[in-house]
Order: sequence, then structure tokens, then C-alpha cells
Amino acid sequence: MLHEIAPKQYHVEFAKKQPGDDAVCFVFKGPEILEKMVDDVLLPPTYGEIKEKVQKYIYLFAIDDTEYYLADLKEEDIPEGYGWWIVRNAPEHRAQDQHFAEYTAYQLYVWYRDNQFCGRCGTHTEADGSLRMLRCPKCGNMIFPRITPAIMVAVTHEDKILVTRYKGRAYKGYAMIAGFNEIGETAEETVRREVLEEVGLHVSEVKYYKSQPWGIDGNLMLGYFAKLDGSSEIDLDRQELAQAAWLSRDELGEDTIRYQYSLAGDLVDAFRRGEHE
Repeated sequence: MLHEIAPKQYHVEFAKKQPGDDAVCFVFKGPEILEKMVDDVLLPPTYGEIKEKVQKYIYLFAIDDTEYYLADLKEEDIPEGYGWWIVRNAPEHRAQDQHFAEYTAYQLYVWYRDNQFCGRCGTHTEADGSLRMLRCPKCGNMIFPRITPAIMVAVTHEDKILVTRYKGRAYKGYAMIAGFNEIGETAEETVRREVLEEVGLHVSEVKYYKSQPWGIDGNLMLGYFAKLDGSSEIDLDRQELAQAAWLSRDELGEDTIRYQYSLAGDLVDAFRRGEHE
């Protein structure tokens, strides 16, 4: 999955640092990131390339000895050869550790962008000096990065697994049933509710599989397997989904869930190998 970058090590400890010339700088414009294509690989700028033009920078994290920063750069100061690329797209042109870093950096970019003012009193917030936190200097409100729990579930029935297609989204391939944890719910209750809401099925034997940070949406995805309990007839929520179907192991191709590094793909692979039992 995307975060599984071993033997490289992700270091998320907060620090206040001055970037060296080799530090990687992520510059975002909404869902786009500043990069250039070099030998079929997308690369963000280093601090050394843009340090004369950077307006502001914030240390994010490190992977092994490579440090990553969030940087502000005016459009007219973009170096030659660089352009805007959608963060979600073109995983085949990004090393896995870099793609993970971009997703995680985007999550922090959105957090900094959306919390410039205190939600309690409206005062401009300030960065804390010792923690990854924004603090209100007037009322003392402390704002930490938001992580939103969500579930993803592979529903199985004998030798079949339930796959779905979303309605009205750019991604047209198969997916797993997924949804956000609601107030007062356990993750297992979210699994049962989402399956019932989206396809009208009841499940039992809800079993945790593994989790995945998914920074592009600010989520912590909690992966589950669950077994059908009752009728297998699907009652599709047509506002949410375009299709849902039961596929046997023999019908599962290598690209059934196409998105690289995803928990959905990992769930399908585990089912294909019989590791969910």
C-alpha cells in the first residue's frame, strides 16, 4: 500500500528547521502540485532551486535523510520546466515514497490553509513553536491536524466478493464499499450501516484487516472483511453508486481494482489469496 515504503523510514516528529539546498519543497495550488518530468519521473523542486523566491516554508517530515517542506511560491517565480500536476494522478511517474510524501504533505497543506483563523473567536492563528499545532493568541484555542476515520469493507459470500462502481466520479473502475465513521459509531457499526445503505445487504463476522493513511482526503482508512448474512440480492443506492456486483475469484483480474498502492486493491488481493478467512 502507499505508506508501505520499507526499508525507508518515515519520520513525522515535529521540528523547526532551516532547509538545506537538497530539501524537497512541495508547492500546492489546490489539488495540484508543482513538478517537472525528468526521465519519465515527476519531481518537485529542491529548496536550492527556489530559495531566492520562496516567500515562506514549513518543515513537514522526513523519509530517511530527505527532508520535506511546504513552500509558498508566486506563479511568476516558478522555475523553467515546472508545471502543475494533479496530486492523485500519474502514480506510474512517481516513486512510491515520494507519492506517499505528496499525499501526506497535501493533508498538511489543507490543514494549514483551512485554519488560518480561530474557529472559536476568529483571531488569526499562529504556529506553535514546540508542537505541530496552530494556536489562537487571543483565546488559547489549540488546533491540531485533523484525521478523519473511514471504513472500507470487502463483503464476501462463499467464493465471491462484492465490488461497486461510484456514480458521477472521475474514477470509473471497481471499488469497495466505503464511508466515514459517524458520531457515536464504532468502526464495526459503520461497516454494517454503510453496507446496508449502499447495497441493502446485511453482514456479520466483521473482521478488521489493516489500516492505511490516505492523506489526499485527510483519512485514516480502516479495512475490514465481512460476510454476507442473509439474502445476496442487491438493492443499490443509485444516488451513490452506478453498479454493484458479486465477482468470483476466477472473475477477478489483476486490474479489477486498478488504483496503485490502495487499500481496496490490497483487500481484493487478500481475498484472491484466501487470506481473509
